[in-house]
Amino acid sequence: MNWATAFLVSALLAPGSTQSARDPAVIAQEQFDRGDYTAAVDTVSAALARNPHDARLFHWRSRCHLEMKDYTKAIADAERAVAEQPDSSEYRRWMGRAYGGGAEQARSFTLARKVKAAFEEAVKLDGSNVDARRDLAEFYLEAPWIVGGDRGKALKEVDAIVRLDPVAGHLAHAMSSRHEKRLAEADADYQRALDLRPARIGPYLEAADFYEERGDAAKLATAVEQGRRVAPGDVRLLYYKGVALVLASQNLVEADGLFRAYLTNAPRRSDFPSHAAAQDWRGRLHERLGNIDAAAEAYRAALALDPGRKTSRDALSRLGAAGRRDHDRS
Repeated sequence: MNWATAFLVSALLAPGSTQSARDPAVIAQEQFDRGDYTAAVDTVSAALARNPHDARLFHWRSRCHLEMKDYTKAIADAERAVAEQPDSSEYRRWMGRAYGGGAEQARSFTLARKVKAAFEEAVKLDGSNVDARRDLAEFYLEAPWIVGGDRGKALKEVDAIVRLDPVAGHLAHAMSSRHEKRLAEADADYQRALDLRPARIGPYLEAADFYEERGDAAKLATAVEQGRRVAPGDVRLLYYKGVALVLASQNLVEADGLFRAYLTNAPRRSDFPSHAAAQDWRGRLHERLGNIDAAAEAYRAALALDPGRKTSRDALSRLGAAGRRDHDRS
């Protein structure tokens, strides 16, 4: 059974919950997980007409607007979720993320300061919320000092995460090392995290993302195989397995099938490899196979999804130049 088939079988056999399906917040979350954000917004909006004080509904509608990059609506709903349940660390954290999207889009120092305040409050509400501490550490690392960036505070958050969860601690330290271009240290941190054999898929995917960036086919393949043992049905493994094969110049036809399966089954979500990236890798593998027309088609598909994708644009230019040289020689 190949990777794509294994994923589809796993998905078909996944258990459902009839009782949960009657809860509109659960329905909306399921629609969100499938990437059907418009349907989830409709579900939530209808439910809010009957129950206008359900924090969960505002939270999931905010998450949908965040994925759709409608940051004004994402912020408004996140603020309502926090207003309805002010003691929720997670709702504060996601409010910070909504502010972050808006701050980046509008280049707003005011919203950036709200990001900091939301993340700090999320940590204050629940010091054991590792994700909140991770988001706060990332903010301290990446934000300019004028809105609260502070490397020293970032490292304190990393230390706190280490005490709470060794795997998450290695990942947080790797994030810090990557930010400061200490890539050998980051590599060691990811290896330490995976050596602990975490039971959740996230660490394997974070390591896979790093190894993709580094072009390390062997370590990427190992991270994928380890992740498959934890979550064999996770569609993201199709993408990373395909990347590992292309980097190693092995089984390129199989890699194309993996990318096609990923494009068919993966939702377009910010925490998933983008469909544009999958098309870009398809372009690379077809170049290696000598299928220039197929490569150009894949690069154009990548640019249709992400017009600013430089690697795909450069590849198309390269292919065009090569074609013109062949024409001139003839």
